[in-house]
Amino acid sequence: MKITDVKVTKLNGRVPSRVKGVASVTFDGQFVVHNIKIVEGRDNKLFISMPSRRVGDENKDIAHPITSDFRKELEDAILSQFNAL
Repeated sequence: MKITDVKVTKLNGRVPSRVKGVASVTFDGQFVVHNIKIVEGRDNKLFISMPSRRVGDENKDIAHPITSDFRKELEDAILSQFNAL
């Protein structure tokens, strides 16, 4: 599966939180995942948080990468686009 498009929106302080932006990623030009959050960690390093839903007392991912290699590829693509803005 190839990442064919990445759209990022910086939040620029519109939300008083660690969420710095949101992304939508298209795969193979046929499938899209919206609301991937770009989050600033405690060490000021950015990471992605997959879309999730509250179930009881915890959040459950709605969609997520299966392998760590693909997660890194996805994170690199999103953060590269975020940093280019």
